[in-house]
Amino acid sequence: MSTSQQPQVAAADGSGGGAPDARQLRAILIAVCIALMAVIASVSGLNVAQTHMAVEFGASQNIILWIINIYTLTLAALLLPLGAIGDRLGRKPMLIAGLGVFGVAGVAAGLAPTAEVMLAARVAGGIGAAMIMPITLAVITSTFPEEERGRAIGVWTAVAGGGGILGMFLSALLVDVADWRWLFVLPVVLVIVALAMTLKSVPNSRERSHHRFDTVGALVSTVAVVGLIFVLQEGPERGWTAPATLISLAVGLIAAIGFVAWELHRRDASLLDVRLFRERRLAGGSITLLVVFGVQAGIAVVLFPFFQAVLGWSGLVSTLALMPMAVMMMMTSGLAAKLEARIGSRTTMATGIALAAVGLALIALFVSADGGYLTILPGMLAMGIGMGLSMTPSTEAITGSLPREEQGVASALNDVTREFGTALGVALLGALLSAGYRSAIDDRLQGIPQGAADTAREGIANAIEVAGSTGSHAQDLIHAAQQSFVDGWQQAMWAGVAVMGVLFVYIALRGPKNSAPVAEDDAEVTEAVAAR
Repeated sequence: MSTSQQPQVAAADGSGGGAPDARQLRAILIAVCIALMAVIASVSGLNVAQTHMAVEFGASQNIILWIINIYTLTLAALLLPLGAIGDRLGRKPMLIAGLGVFGVAGVAAGLAPTAEVMLAARVAGGIGAAMIMPITLAVITSTFPEEERGRAIGVWTAVAGGGGILGMFLSALLVDVADWRWLFVLPVVLVIVALAMTLKSVPNSRERSHHRFDTVGALVSTVAVVGLIFVLQEGPERGWTAPATLISLAVGLIAAIGFVAWELHRRDASLLDVRLFRERRLAGGSITLLVVFGVQAGIAVVLFPFFQAVLGWSGLVSTLALMPMAVMMMMTSGLAAKLEARIGSRTTMATGIALAAVGLALIALFVSADGGYLTILPGMLAMGIGMGLSMTPSTEAITGSLPREEQGVASALNDVTREFGTALGVALLGALLSAGYRSAIDDRLQGIPQGAADTAREGIANAIEVAGSTGSHAQDLIHAAQQSFVDGWQQAMWAGVAVMGVLFVYIALRGPKNSAPVAEDDAEVTEAVAAR
């Protein structure tokens, strides 16, 4: 990779003097993955406890949604600045500090007596998570030798991709068998384990820069991310034309444009050299992660109402039903590095995107309220395989595009892309589903009392709740809502297929170039020559 940036000097601590051996590398990977799991599990865990929190705190649905979303908003906003600070101050100290902040915030949230205290604890948890998440990947990319780095990134990607679903399942299990406040026990326990392993096994590394920290770029990037993520989170709830939504969109866009202009002005002293997006690896990897995580998040939003409102399953069983997709995603993420070494990153990414698109198409073709879970299982499995194959080379493309001294920034960029994709997918696919549902149910409400019909148009959960008050029309209304939900879901899936198709063409034509695979004999010769 060519870059015009000034050279920087990496400084590592003297904890061992030489490169880590295989045993230490394994311990490092376990430590950072446990830390990452704590962060990821906290993103979606509280979703299963919305009703319990509303009752205990006496809070409105809007406050409950803010308790859930403020964590993600804070995390996304601070990833880039804190990733860059970690590069300068030291990755191990930043990881230890982040684990400490995150752990204390988890304890405070678990004991919170009011909604206001819970909000403050979730903000603090987001700050700690933003200190942890980019550093976990930066530790891998700056510590692991090149021949081991791809497999390690594959394991990290598997945890990042499937960890949310696993965390949601464990959270639902805790809510069912214990109390919603026990949701914070799992992340705190993971933090304690990760902290102990980090202190023992993770080496420190930091970079000495010739330039001052880009404070203006850090502040402007934070404003841009807050503005744009707020639009995606609150737009569906407040309305896309609401004043708060439009103001936030304007602020986010102006700040984003200002960030790009400022970074171009700073050039070699920038927080993020935006000129690197001209390269195929960085652009292709970022766009792929944005779309793949958007589709994954959008699918999860659609699947839960299908399991609960259409199939009548509990939250725990619904989360368990997602596990086959998560397992396939985690398995293929670990295998993607080997496949990438054989056929190249572009071909691996394109194959994964194509399989994910096939999975979406299978769901759209065969989903049925009467057929149940088996009508969507093949599509879920294909999507899990495809996403796993595409995520690992995309992550490696992003981290490999920036120099070693900026791996905290590279990792943060990877994480910001994932968070934007998640928010975008939830907003857009959720909006498509809602629009499709309302359009489909209008023709199925003949004979339903006007008040109940108006309530049913708001969503399938509303329709099922109001059905009991319609007397003899109850079963007809429930059936109409379920069929309309499936119709809306199919429209959203076909839109996802179209997006994945466009992405496939882009990666096939403009994706990262395939590197020629190196035969084992040639690799041994190269190592022997290098040793001399």
